[in-house]
Amino acid sequence: MKADASPVGSGRADMTVAHALAEAHRAGVDRLDAQLMLAHLLRHPRGWLIAHDDVPLGAHHSSRYVQWLERRGAGEPLAYLLGQAEFCGLTLQVGPEVLIPRPETELLVEWGMQVLAGWPAPPTPARVIDLGCGSGAIALAIRHRHPTAAVTAVDTSAPALDLACRNAEALGLPITPALGNWWSAVAGQRFHLALANPPYVAPGDPHLEALRHEPHSALVAPEQGMADLHRLIDMAPESLHPGGWLLLEHGHDQGQPVRERLRQVGFSEVETRRDLAGLERCTGGRFG
Repeated sequence: MKADASPVGSGRADMTVAHALAEAHRAGVDRLDAQLMLAHLLRHPRGWLIAHDDVPLGAHHSSRYVQWLERRGAGEPLAYLLGQAEFCGLTLQVGPEVLIPRPETELLVEWGMQVLAGWPAPPTPARVIDLGCGSGAIALAIRHRHPTAAVTAVDTSAPALDLACRNAEALGLPITPALGNWWSAVAGQRFHLALANPPYVAPGDPHLEALRHEPHSALVAPEQGMADLHRLIDMAPESLHPGGWLLLEHGHDQGQPVRERLRQVGFSEVETRRDLAGLERCTGGRFG
């Protein structure tokens, strides 16, 4: 079906699926993104769109779609428009109060699961903490794959922690929320496994422009991006059980200083794992 070449008006009731996809092309929006937006709005799978390209969207959906095109064309992440993102097989609610979960962070979860599976005498329950949980992605992925784990999710942002709790409820994966700054939110408690994807981008980094729609406080840290990584490492001994593990995500050029800091504080079995692009992405070690 030939798409109409005329400009799209807000709330245009006769806009069809074909018209909508053509408009996305003119707006410079990727076809896949446009299909995902339409599928979400119409509550149909992407495959349905191909066989029904002459179906009208209706005024309400077409108006909302045009707004989404404008926002996506301005660089707003698709996940914020749809209000959800996939992570480790889970569908999570996301919004501008939290970072969008990245596939690279799944490496941290996989490593965490290996730690729990390899424990000489598995603790019951294993006490796990996600420091800086955001949407709850890491905490919920661990809870999903290790159902007996007692998982605590920490964040300094109340809106982020609230979102993590809503995700936990929607997925039926109970976690314990803790509001506060890193380890101070769980003072006096000890854990077998700690994971964190903290802010690690240096102030003024040129990549920040592409991330301008995501929360700055969840991305940027002082001391060339190392301040929060240092704090997490330095305070870990007070909050880990003997033999407990700390696993950290970091920038591609921060592996060496993170390894050095872990060893200085008393961690052993320190190693760095690379992501699918071959970049150093996660570093961790065992304490005591």
